[in-house]
Amino acid sequence: MEGRLARPGTLRSVTQPDLFVVCKNCGSEVSPYVTECPYCGQRVRKRAPKLDRGAEKEEQPKRKRRTRLPRLRPDEIEGIAPDTRPVATMVLIAISLVTTLVVVADETLDVGTIAVPGGDDIWRWFTAPFVHGNAIGYAFVTLVAVGIFGSMLERRFGAVPLVIVFVLAGAAGSAVAVSLEVPALFNEFTHTPVHGANGAALGLLCAWLVDDRRATRRGDSRESDLLGVGVIAVLLVLLSLAVEEANIGAAAGGAAAGALLGLMLPVFTRR
Repeated sequence: MEGRLARPGTLRSVTQPDLFVVCKNCGSEVSPYVTECPYCGQRVRKRAPKLDRGAEKEEQPKRKRRTRLPRLRPDEIEGIAPDTRPVATMVLIAISLVTTLVVVADETLDVGTIAVPGGDDIWRWFTAPFVHGNAIGYAFVTLVAVGIFGSMLERRFGAVPLVIVFVLAGAAGSAVAVSLEVPALFNEFTHTPVHGANGAALGLLCAWLVDDRRATRRGDSRESDLLGVGVIAVLLVLLSLAVEEANIGAAAGGAAAGALLGLMLPVFTRR
């Protein structure tokens, strides 16, 4: 049985080592953890048994290491890919510039402008934000705003969410302008052409602002320049009142749609 002493002159092979073993040559009791007798030098066993260190601990399953992103560089902002070019933003601006040049070259072309009151063609709601006509200053201000906030949204969420916000905010602004039939300032008695990206630009701005404020509430301070954002927003609103092609209803509708879409943007956050 295990745990009993070995008889003199015998060696036992047990799962648990005995308290001592007896040397066959000199009969001395020696430690079971030696291979040679310290008294006569006779070899008592080929190898010493392993030390009993108690019950072996169950092997714990190896935890899968979570993939970690590299440390941020000094000029890098969390959640934004700094080396990614805002291609979709540039494409949207390029389409708007091309349609503007086409209209300037031939004003008789129907490229999707909405006439208010009127504008029953729904497809024009989606094309009007890309048309700026002869209002070069209006086109410059709105497209600069699209470039600023569009590039930030694209670098944080990707190209598809950016295009969705631009198109839906612009279409929502056109729909509001048509439903309210709000004429441009100083032009109350004629059919006013409504077009341009003021609604889409305000939509991008509000979508970015909603996401930025939600990040601040979570404790993720991005140190955004809200004063500059406010100045651009006010400029776009005033532009909607001062330029007949712009429409305050389109500005309000685009801003509201952008704010709602901004609540869903975290689904597309790059991590």
